[in-house]
Amino acid sequence: MSNELTRRTVLRRAAAAGLLATPAAGLLSACAGSDSSSDKGTGDTGTKSNDNPFGVKDGSTVKVVVFDGGLGTDYAKKDVTIFNAKHANVTVNQSATQKIKTQEQPKMATTPSDLINNSGADIMDTSTLISENAIQSLDDLLDAPTWDGTGKIRDSLLPGTINDGTFNGKFYTLKYAYTVWGMWYDAALFEKNSWTAPKTWADFFTLAPKIKAAGIAPFVYDGVHGYYPRWHIMTTVWNAAGKQAVVDIDNLKPDAWKAAGILEGLQNIEKMVKDQLILAGSSGLNHTQSQQAHLDGKAAFIQLGTWYKNEMAKTLPPAFKLTLSNYWDVASPKAAGAVYAGAGEDWVVPAKAENAAGAKEYLRAMLSTEGAGAFASLTKSLASVKGSGDKVDDPALASANSLMKGAPADLVSFRFPDFYADYDKESQNLAEDLMAGRTDAAGFVTKMQAIADKISKDSSIKKQTRAN
Repeated sequence: MSNELTRRTVLRRAAAAGLLATPAAGLLSACAGSDSSSDKGTGDTGTKSNDNPFGVKDGSTVKVVVFDGGLGTDYAKKDVTIFNAKHANVTVNQSATQKIKTQEQPKMATTPSDLINNSGADIMDTSTLISENAIQSLDDLLDAPTWDGTGKIRDSLLPGTINDGTFNGKFYTLKYAYTVWGMWYDAALFEKNSWTAPKTWADFFTLAPKIKAAGIAPFVYDGVHGYYPRWHIMTTVWNAAGKQAVVDIDNLKPDAWKAAGILEGLQNIEKMVKDQLILAGSSGLNHTQSQQAHLDGKAAFIQLGTWYKNEMAKTLPPAFKLTLSNYWDVASPKAAGAVYAGAGEDWVVPAKAENAAGAKEYLRAMLSTEGAGAFASLTKSLASVKGSGDKVDDPALASANSLMKGAPADLVSFRFPDFYADYDKESQNLAEDLMAGRTDAAGFVTKMQAIADKISKDSSIKKQTRAN
């Protein structure tokens, strides 16, 4: 949802780094030279008004591609209904796939879809799309009136949504799903055993033997997709070393990974592995397999985002009280109570979209009160629109809302996976190695710094900077 939030942040990048190696990269590079801030597609537009700010034309067709992942597609079908209530004479041609890069990348330089939900393991690399001028800036969307006519869209979005979709000063990706990450557990199980959900790593290490004595593994994780454990790792880095340390990592500052607190913080994860507090075989489980193991009572905790309930709705036991608690504080944290939350599930408009006006108008419909509310209701996740979950009665979502109410002003965010495809890929590999015990915390930190140094010294790689 991304930041990492950038889920997929909600399944987002596992294959992204392979984009430049594919035959379609040549087609993508054909877009180079266009001005993504002014290339608004080739289609004619209709009359513009406050209720039709982009001038979507009657009789036109909008081609929308939705990622069919953990959030499902029912919310997107509802958006079509909302859109057509205002634009009855515009056809929305909506399709769904899990193969975003495979299906959409080859068309980017010629006849792309008008609006793409760029998400999942088969994702197009955002930094490459931007550097090749293959997608449009969406700054005009931010300044457009809301669908409901209550101010500008930029003022209706939750914290971090604009910042996380901004690259080099321009807003390129609308991250629609507002995800809260943390440690999920079964409150019914904990009540039965008189266990209290840990707030610190020390609490966890105290509770873990009691959990093991009950025949349950304290923790399970997705060992196939490296960006899953990376969420936990980077939140621990932020918690242990503070915001500036992560900003320095994103900005390729020399020796950023050697900041005080990082190694000590990650040694908690190393200890969890060495003390065998992880369900055996986790390194071979993917996201749904690890989640099912948690729902089957094989493990007490699993860390991921608020799409969890919707993704596993069909196999969620009726008595299972799915509850979200925050990531655990390290000893002497520089950012105590750090909360990882923000917008993910990227939506982009190709530079050569034939009906860019229709695409942006569709996004406006998605960001409406009705559209955002339907998303929250159908997915049990928040949309990146203020108040989207206010009318949703769901205990799991309520626990996420409760966590957000006590969140610090600065939410955990990290941008290097968005900025650099190679950094993204290698950090996932190392995250898997740390969780599987193939490297320790010191080795992880040293290798991450080496990757950063290599990218920093490579003049062929365009550097990106985050301000805060």
